[in-house]
Amino acid sequence: MENLKIAIIGGGSSYTPEIIEGFITRHKELPIKEIWLVDIKEGQEKLNIVGNLAKRMVKKSGIDCEIHLTLDRREALKGARFVTTQFRVGLLDARIRDERIPLSKGMLGQETNGVGGFAKALRTIPVVLDICKDMEELCPEAFLINFTNPAGIITETVLRYTNIKAIGLCNVPINMRKAIAKVLDSEDFLFHAIGLNHYVFGHGVYHNGKNVMKDILPILLEDDEFNPKNIEDMPYSTEQILATNMMPCYYHKYYYVSDEMLKHSLEDYKINGTRGEVVKKVEEELFELYKDEHLAEKPTQLELRGGAYYSDAACELINSIYNNKNSYMVVNVMNKNTLPFLPYDAVIETTCLITSSGAMPLSIESLNDSAQGELHLLKSYERLTIEAAIKGDYNTALQALTIHPLTRSGAVLKETLDEVLEQNKAYLPQFD
Repeated sequence: MENLKIAIIGGGSSYTPEIIEGFITRHKELPIKEIWLVDIKEGQEKLNIVGNLAKRMVKKSGIDCEIHLTLDRREALKGARFVTTQFRVGLLDARIRDERIPLSKGMLGQETNGVGGFAKALRTIPVVLDICKDMEELCPEAFLINFTNPAGIITETVLRYTNIKAIGLCNVPINMRKAIAKVLDSEDFLFHAIGLNHYVFGHGVYHNGKNVMKDILPILLEDDEFNPKNIEDMPYSTEQILATNMMPCYYHKYYYVSDEMLKHSLEDYKINGTRGEVVKKVEEELFELYKDEHLAEKPTQLELRGGAYYSDAACELINSIYNNKNSYMVVNVMNKNTLPFLPYDAVIETTCLITSSGAMPLSIESLNDSAQGELHLLKSYERLTIEAAIKGDYNTALQALTIHPLTRSGAVLKETLDEVLEQNKAYLPQFD
């Protein structure tokens, strides 16, 4: 039996107990011998805390697996079969800046959409390319399972500019599927999703031999149980959504009820600060829990963090590839000819058949003109952002922000970009 080795980049993340739990529960199918948790010097304290919890979890489970903690990324990557990325360049302080800058200028402050997502992408792209350079040398056949945000942009960067086999993951489609399962009172259905990361549509729900999306959509719009902790439960205009005959993801609220969401975000910012500041407090509490030497399981408080389930989905994706399970999952993959109005090498988020060869998108009938237009605009923004990050080109960066639907125009936008670059100059040497 091979020595199955997993490397987790960003191993000091507060989400790590969830991925460890996922590997433990699947150990009979997925006999991992080594899990390497990797982090940077600034994250060493958290790595030690969460790593010791991971060791206690594995010991309690009784499985034959070793947990390694290291700051040496190359040692962790050497011979790895799968690599997962869950890191945050600049840590939570960078997220707080990403959200504070646009909010202070009357724009949405959100870590993966608009200015916040743009800033995060600029910082992250050079780092993920550096990781892939090491992978090409040390584990060229490994799959990279990416859930570092913005997941679609980061996955596209890897697939277009490296030789690494990458698949992106997000918890948004997972929550969408859970909402559908609740309405149907069944897990026996195929959920066909299509779109971009954080802009994905539920296009079809195939249950008992037919597509029931039209039947259940009005019910789905009334239920907010699976709305995440980090997004305000703002109701859609029912007529607007029913006209599409597609299930929106909760990030669509930033685009479909923009004024209401912006108003709430600005009010919440004045009272509670940025979401990043709230998350920082939650993380501090989580790591205090993780320090408890008697704790040997994932604490339920982790669900308050806002990104529950995606680590477990990563485990299932790895399991499906390793065991050639021919299962269906919603992941971020190269478009090819799935959506012919987008570039061949663009990354989309869609339902795929998962085999030992990776993820193969399902074919789809054409989308309505409205959805096509929305996706084309956002994909253009994403590709300009990637180009700006790689070349360090100011004009391309400004062009990317200019076409994003959640930014303002004119002099304030240029001021915003200048502030983003100034606040992040330690992480953006390409713009020097």
